[in-house]
Amino acid sequence: MRDQIVQSISHIGAKLNSSIAFIGFTSKTMLAALHILARGRAKAQPTRLRHLVAEINTAGIEALPIVILMSAMIGVMLAIQGIHSLRIFGAETQVTFGLALSIPREFAPLITGILVAGRSGSQLTSRVGSMRLNGEIDALTVMGISPMRFVVAPSFLALIICLPILVAIANIAAFGAAGLYIDASLGIGPQAYWADILAVVALEDLYHSFSKSLVFAILIGAISIAIGMRVSGGADILGKATTSSVVSCISAIIAADAAFALLL
Repeated sequence: MRDQIVQSISHIGAKLNSSIAFIGFTSKTMLAALHILARGRAKAQPTRLRHLVAEINTAGIEALPIVILMSAMIGVMLAIQGIHSLRIFGAETQVTFGLALSIPREFAPLITGILVAGRSGSQLTSRVGSMRLNGEIDALTVMGISPMRFVVAPSFLALIICLPILVAIANIAAFGAAGLYIDASLGIGPQAYWADILAVVALEDLYHSFSKSLVFAILIGAISIAIGMRVSGGADILGKATTSSVVSCISAIIAADAAFALLL
């Protein structure tokens, strides 16, 4: 019994040490990427515009259809549930105020962050991990090209640029789809609907939404790249790393969202 307790404590300690080491490596990767973005040109290691444009296309433009579709569906679902709940009190026409308070501050950034983590985060981990396994990262270092400049910095900056824009589009898609359902269900026309929404949504709500999106972008970029940079072994390890990246990014996003809710 005593041996089992000692083994359990040792296992927990090893897991804790591994988690702390990963957090440290992730922070180091994030700071290195920010340093290259800020000081790369002075060190003859600038981030190329064509690489940044390619990453923006991958992380942002190609993600637009799924973000719009899922945000619209979430908007309709919130409208349905809001009307159903408020009808008990005979106040279903007040559903617009609930949407105005919940979509920009909570649902739009959260859903967008999870979608980008599952799509772009996994893709980024897979690509960096493949380069790691194939020796391309080491080859760049030998040629005097910083992997941070060539691989990490463009992807990191693209996520920081794209995610707030995707969140803004998600807000519009969610409100628009919810407005169509409310018009069909309650007969509240577009003018009255948007007047209620704009009367409630304040600049503080938009700042809150975009602040979340920036934090989510940093978490997705840092975690997915760090996991990709630590890949070693074979193809099966790369698959596990990609899965771990998605789970870790989504967990970090939900934890950060909870922190926002508690603190702000």
